[in-house]
Amino acid sequence: MLSSIASRKCWEEWKARVSGDGKRRDEFELIAELFAPLTKGAPGALNLSDDAAFLNVSSGCELVITTDTLIAGVHFFENDPPDTVARKALRVNLSDLAAKGARPIGFTHALALNPSIDDSYLEHYAAGLTADVNEFKVPLLGGDTTTGPGPLTITITALGEVEIGKRLLRSGAGQGDGLYVTGTIGDAALGLAFQNAALQAEGIDTNALIQRYRLPTPRLREGQALLNIATACLDISDGLVADVSHLCKVSGISAVIERELIPLSLQARAAIKQDPYQWERVLAGGDDYELAFTVPTARVPELMHYAQKLQCQFTRIGVMTESNAGSDVTVLADGAALALSRRGYLHR
Repeated sequence: MLSSIASRKCWEEWKARVSGDGKRRDEFELIAELFAPLTKGAPGALNLSDDAAFLNVSSGCELVITTDTLIAGVHFFENDPPDTVARKALRVNLSDLAAKGARPIGFTHALALNPSIDDSYLEHYAAGLTADVNEFKVPLLGGDTTTGPGPLTITITALGEVEIGKRLLRSGAGQGDGLYVTGTIGDAALGLAFQNAALQAEGIDTNALIQRYRLPTPRLREGQALLNIATACLDISDGLVADVSHLCKVSGISAVIERELIPLSLQARAAIKQDPYQWERVLAGGDDYELAFTVPTARVPELMHYAQKLQCQFTRIGVMTESNAGSDVTVLADGAALALSRRGYLHR
């Protein structure tokens, strides 16, 4: 990824606050001093003193497992503050659990370091991870640390549990189901564009958008509330249109999205007002980590009950339709179908 003058300035300011001395703990000191405390006494973690962990799942529940890898220069900027790097790495995995309606019960953590990563960086990295371990009550269960010549690479496997027979899947959406999302869409993609100087705008709080890119919010409460209500669900990581397309393909159905119904933050709305092309980033930019899900009309009152109870935002943005061989997702603007230059992020 490209770095802008603003992001370099951010990095220099961070370095000025942190007087790194270049010291490097060995592997076992790193585990004992920085990461073992993150187990929070989870008995199966064995205080990270062994090569494996042991985990009990609640009676009547099944284990949910998800893994994501983040690479410096691909999934985050090399000069991003290390505490937010750690938190994002954990949160994107928790977002996958949220999309299954699962409750987090722990995670494993593998780091591939390089010689430029010193103890000062790792101390701040561990502090960020600690903050989210405490916030989401999800202990570290184990992992691995290695060093090589490549970019900093983080692989996290998150474990959760959900009652047997109640898990949320991408499949299951039916014709006539409403298509909903949590939160607001497009903030992260716009934040990324501002951070790498691909987008300029006046009078917009770009820091708020950049923070949405750096630090997504896993919708765990919302995901668990959707059990027994939603017919299909996934999190939005590759882009709204691309991810709804994934849901359509697995469910064997199509979707119509009404662009005017997509919930936007004040900052995103301002960016689009200055440059309508930014709708492309909202529709296809990715990194939102909001949930997209389908709900039958009969269950909408129950959905709105949870929205009020949890003080969260569920917004209907479209409807599921019969399978359309021409396009599985159609986006309408003022009643006319849009021709999109791209639909989302492709991993290869």
